[in-house]
Amino acid sequence: MAQVLEFKLPDLGEGLTEAEIVRWLVAVGDVVAIDQPVVEVETAKAMVEVPCPYGGVVTARYGEEGTELPVGAPLLTVAVGASEPAPEAESAPVADGGSGETSGNVLVGYGTGAPAARRRRVRPATAVVTAPVAVAEAVPDRAGPVPVISPLVRRLARQNGLDLRALDGSGRDGLILRCDVELAIERMEQAVQAPPAPAPAATGAVTERVPLRGVRGAVADKLSRSRREIPEATCWVDADATELMAARTAANAAGGPKISLIALLARICTAALARFPELNSTVDMEAREIVRLRDVHLGFAAQTERGLVVPVVRDAQDRSAESLSAEFARLTEAGRTGTLTPGDLTGGTFTLNNYGVFGVDGSTPIINHPEAAMLGIGRIVAKPWVHEGELAIRQVVQLSLTFDHRVCDGGTAGGFLRYVADCVEQPAVLLRTL
Repeated sequence: MAQVLEFKLPDLGEGLTEAEIVRWLVAVGDVVAIDQPVVEVETAKAMVEVPCPYGGVVTARYGEEGTELPVGAPLLTVAVGASEPAPEAESAPVADGGSGETSGNVLVGYGTGAPAARRRRVRPATAVVTAPVAVAEAVPDRAGPVPVISPLVRRLARQNGLDLRALDGSGRDGLILRCDVELAIERMEQAVQAPPAPAPAATGAVTERVPLRGVRGAVADKLSRSRREIPEATCWVDADATELMAARTAANAAGGPKISLIALLARICTAALARFPELNSTVDMEAREIVRLRDVHLGFAAQTERGLVVPVVRDAQDRSAESLSAEFARLTEAGRTGTLTPGDLTGGTFTLNNYGVFGVDGSTPIINHPEAAMLGIGRIVAKPWVHEGELAIRQVVQLSLTFDHRVCDGGTAGGFLRYVADCVEQPAVLLRTL
């Protein structure tokens, strides 16, 4: 006698209320083990593989790929505890021994830690089991195992606007290979070279509607809330970064791990926040309190294929320049490949925004709610500058600080920004104040 258990979309944390099904990793009739990933979903924060807390036979799936489900909605049902499988079925090991025990696990990396069993395809007839609960039987949308597509292939497809679900793979079991994507891109380019379609007859006609969901929707909501709730102000200053650039060049020439420019700026930032802790805080309007935070969890704005994200470097105040460089590199690469976790993207207390990479000098960014401030870094470019009483060509950068006027006045904000500029101009200032 088997029992059919329903697995619902779990709470993925950080206030996330919905997720979009990107790819099913199992089909109806598959045997799954406890903690085996069964579906890949995209939230407003990241891509997540969701493991099933039950071991047994998948009897139904709910939602097609591309469907958005709320937290708590059914994902699939699993028949567990079958004492005698049908003779036609191919046996497969189950992590809990078929006892029906569960791990209580909701995210990859947590739970029993038992190794996932190999998925095996069971004939559709064996998916119908005797159970005390009536469940709807879903028809599998494909036969055989679900191929795992290389992240590089997926990224190439995303960069060129291709839907992998519309492609036929030439690899084993229909696996989509890089050559399949490149062929589709070539055909698409040939189609673009064809005569263009006539323009819409009506002036101002709508040509496209882009849904505000996923990362873009989350960014829109957060920025709108920030503008509604935070009375922000911005101050800025030009600084001579020639000595800072020379210090970095000398440090990297000495051997050892390379130190990035953003890591040096982050080190300056944490030293400035130690002197001006008002800016490492948040505002609790219900309690009418300013909550000053002890640790600096430093976010940095990063533009990715999925949109703007802000990964967070934890405990930045305790890290050396080398450690900061390594963590910035790790999080940046995870952002490029779409593997940032919800934990990587939440909990920031102050944000560093290096918009100079876009070739611009200045900006007035919107504060990353519920933080109280953001330091902006423009491009570093050669400019005429008065140095030691004489006109010279120096490496100049514009620094800007956008801050919540509720946590401090202009004097504090100006003091913070001036200290940062002094450290940029004379890196020895940082050494004297550590």
